Amino acid sequence: MHPGTYAAQAPDKIAAVMTESGETLSYGELEQRSVQLARALREAGLRPGDVVALLTENSLRAFEVYWAALRSGLYITAVNYRLKPEEVAYIVNDSGAAALVVSAEQAATAEAIAGQTAAVKLRLAFGGAVDGHGCYEQTIAAAPAVPFTDQPRGATMLYSSGTTGRPKGVQPPLPGVQVTEPSDAVAALAQLFFGVTADSVYLSPGPIYHAAPLRWCGAITELGGTVVMMKRFDAEQALRAIQDRSVTHAQFVPTMFVRMLQLPQQARDRYDISSLRVAIHAAAPCPVEVKQKMIDWWGPILVEYYAGTEGNGMTAVDSATWLTRPGTVGRPILGTLRICADDGTELPAGQPGGVFFERDEIPFSYHNDPDETRAAQHPDQPAVGAVPGPALEQEIIAYVKSKIASFKAPRTIRFVDELPRSEAGKLMKSQLKAMYAYG
Repeated sequence: MHPGTYAAQAPDKIAAVMTESGETLSYGELEQRSVQLARALREAGLRPGDVVALLTENSLRAFEVYWAALRSGLYITAVNYRLKPEEVAYIVNDSGAAALVVSAEQAATAEAIAGQTAAVKLRLAFGGAVDGHGCYEQTIAAAPAVPFTDQPRGATMLYSSGTTGRPKGVQPPLPGVQVTEPSDAVAALAQLFFGVTADSVYLSPGPIYHAAPLRWCGAITELGGTVVMMKRFDAEQALRAIQDRSVTHAQFVPTMFVRMLQLPQQARDRYDISSLRVAIHAAAPCPVEVKQKMIDWWGPILVEYYAGTEGNGMTAVDSATWLTRPGTVGRPILGTLRICADDGTELPAGQPGGVFFERDEIPFSYHNDPDETRAAQHPDQPAVGAVPGPALEQEIIAYVKSKIASFKAPRTIRFVDELPRSEAGKLMKSQLKAMYAYG
């Protein structure tokens, strides 16, 4: 299914709404605007397999770009707007993006990378003027609102966080079907395992450039539900949105639970959240005591899943099962799960190790599959004669912050003579964690 299905049935139904401003996007508007943008992208020379990059904070325009790409056989690459311009330019270039759509709020970054991203054929900006970019509204208004007869389904191509090197683009194969045909795995899982229907109202407090918010919001609009999008997460505003919008499904990360639990009891009791049927959480381990308190507060409606951007596997667990084994992330619902040692050998039950998923087919590839080593190792970091200590520590941290976004930089650095490695030379992460887990 796709927005056109619901636009034909109920064009005024709300596809998405912003909590702060109350701005809405109906299914009729989403269909028309995504069709017009698809026409503009085709006019600019984009063809199936090409890439559209999106640089924006949470905005309803993201849904229009998403569906314009998906109905054109294009990949959509949403870029973290908190990255430094050099990092954004790297992703735009590495993805091979032929079009770039930006928010005016990200004008400084968009203008800074214009001279570094020469391969981009079409640059559009919404929400205000951005130097070197065409007007999004004028461009789509000038395009016909008639869908192409051939609408091959596109896909997302999102980038890893890049905490251990350059970000890698996770590129699934194009499904080879029309956008009118169901093929989205997230939509199927949302429907079958999480109970999402056309009547669902889904609260999305996370940044749209992350894999889960983008894919889940896409799945909700594929299934005919309504997305309630927060521009940024606020604990009390999230509770108000659940009450005011009669939210049935919502997705959080554990830190959001912590912030809601830190609200005064009076604030927590102020809102009626009885409409909420499923509270989904993922992205990071949830402390047992935090999850237990959330279940005590909201009831046994929490459903946790464990997965990755690559989409190569997924586990899930409901509250009832979790209560019997606190801390579990459940059983596989996609792929075969194996626990392996650092050298890759499978371990017997009860032994700690790394989590690996096995699939009959490879559901993705790393775009360009870069094999090169990192080009910026600080000159004193592994060098003979380097003098460890507070001065070098601060120098390295400042150097890292000058190259990548500050939130990815280390807060502290330890200097050691060597790291634990297996006979094959692989870093033994379990031993490393055990050595430094408690400071």
